Amino acid sequence: MPRIQALEPEEVPVDSKPTLDAFAKNLGFTPNMLATFARSPIAFNAWATMRNSLNRTLDLKTRELISLAVSEVNGCNYCLAVHSYAANKAKLPVEEIVLARKGHASDPKRDAAVQFARKIIEARGQVSDADVEAVREAGYTDANVIEIVTLVAVYSLTNFFNNVIDPVKDYPAVAPAGSI
Repeated sequence: MPRIQALEPEEVPVDSKPTLDAFAKNLGFTPNMLATFARSPIAFNAWATMRNSLNRTLDLKTRELISLAVSEVNGCNYCLAVHSYAANKAKLPVEEIVLARKGHASDPKRDAAVQFARKIIEARGQVSDADVEAVREAGYTDANVIEIVTLVAVYSLTNFFNNVIDPVKDYPAVAPAGSI
């Protein structure tokens, strides 16, 4: 049972409504996580602005693979379900989704980004010079390195939010990490 309940449509604060409505229109429904996050217009809109800005960095498949690696480390079953669903819609095969949850990707360039993202979250940002150099050598710019760090932070924010709140799941559940 959620620790904080999702809002009903008539309960959504006026300052959260435009953002929540945009997500609902794009997704075709209002996920429970978003209907709960909207309780705080300040936090919700800040997160949404950052998330939407980051949609312009890297490519969708790389972002989804990074989200899976980060969500796996953070143990967020809600986000693993959401991002597994999104990765599937982005035409990533199941094997690639499983690989991302283990901190890798089949494409060498994406693999460098996913491994770097996983190192960031596991080491709480205390990565080595060699870690940064490896992602650069894979073809990422310094701006991309910064964007990967920011993606890790944004995905961790939603991981922490969902781990604390425990919203009702509205995406198909995924297998526990130990069974993949």
